[in-house]
Amino acid sequence: MTKQGITRRGFVQGSALTAFAMMQPRMAFGAEANSRIKVGVVGLGARGRLISYMLLDHGGYEIHAGADYFSEVADGVGQQLGIPEAHRYSGLSGYKRVIDSGIEAIFLETPSYCFPDHVEAAVDAGLHVFIAKPLACDVPGNRRVEEAAAKAQEKGLVFLVDFQTRTDPLFNEGIQRMHAGEIGRQTMVFSDYADAGFPDPPLTENIESRLQSLIWVNDNAIGGGYMVNAGVHAVDVGLWMLGERQPISAMGTSHRARNNANGDSHDVYSVSYQFEDGLIMDYRGAHMANRYDYKCNSIGLCTDGHLSTEYIGEVHMPGNDDFEGGEVINLYQGGALRNVDSFHDAIRAGDYSNPTVQPSLNATYATILGRDAAERGGVLTWDEMMRENRSLEVDLSGLKD
Repeated sequence: MTKQGITRRGFVQGSALTAFAMMQPRMAFGAEANSRIKVGVVGLGARGRLISYMLLDHGGYEIHAGADYFSEVADGVGQQLGIPEAHRYSGLSGYKRVIDSGIEAIFLETPSYCFPDHVEAAVDAGLHVFIAKPLACDVPGNRRVEEAAAKAQEKGLVFLVDFQTRTDPLFNEGIQRMHAGEIGRQTMVFSDYADAGFPDPPLTENIESRLQSLIWVNDNAIGGGYMVNAGVHAVDVGLWMLGERQPISAMGTSHRARNNANGDSHDVYSVSYQFEDGLIMDYRGAHMANRYDYKCNSIGLCTDGHLSTEYIGEVHMPGNDDFEGGEVINLYQGGALRNVDSFHDAIRAGDYSNPTVQPSLNATYATILGRDAAERGGVLTWDEMMRENRSLEVDLSGLKD
């Protein structure tokens, strides 16, 4: 893939449809079916299908159950995946039936507002959790996920958040070298995210029509909005570059610029994060079909050089003769595959250190902070955000249980 003509929606849809063709066959982890980890997948849209195909290809998993809000999706995709008809569930409560079906681990690929409820129920049932990002749409939801993840670790459960960039060897080496001071002292980070956005049709009498085709990214309460749901990828890398520091405040501005907008999410953002030690991270986001290239990039500026990372493109570090960097290869699928591998290996090894949890919680909090500061058009501190504990309520009336 090249930068030209690529959109995030194209990644999601195209990757799911071509997953089998693009993935290389692998050796199965065990010849016997009973050696596989019995899993359920909740959310069988494009991303859920892609992850499910990876599970089938892996060899170390058995997809025992699946659920999607839409019964036609649950049945159609479930049949493709070989899920028994009795273990295909739909409606808002489908995830509960997946949890009760006799699985060991659960893969969560739904709109983000679902995650707090789904995670709490899964951990209470003693299941290992593999989850997409962001972890929630608001502070109360992220706190619930944080508490559930802590409970998972106490219970000896694996909890993995599927950020692809943190699996890439070039990203890892470059950021490790930056942290080691090889290009001097850190001064500032720029992070950018741009894509064509997602369909945003007129609202209907209930939100059922919003729960498909990634329409829900346009709604703050359902998907977190563009800053939280998409921007989290670039902000996460920026925070990683800065050593997982927590911003003390954010200031910025944003507005809705897309044609015929119906959801409440803004889609153009300019946000500046401030940190206690004086460092700054600037974030820019734009989500509209204006023929601008897809971007998910972060640049870490230091006193003697800089590190540039591109989700589609290259990693390079001018100022360091020992690290040439190179082209980032198929990060969208490759990173997810590495996470699927890591999840399996951690379960089998009994490794419950769960290193992806805290950075992912921080990135979710940070994008909520940036979204809320920008939509208010001013400054919002981390402490104010946490004290406000503002909840975004989703109206589920009229939906199928």
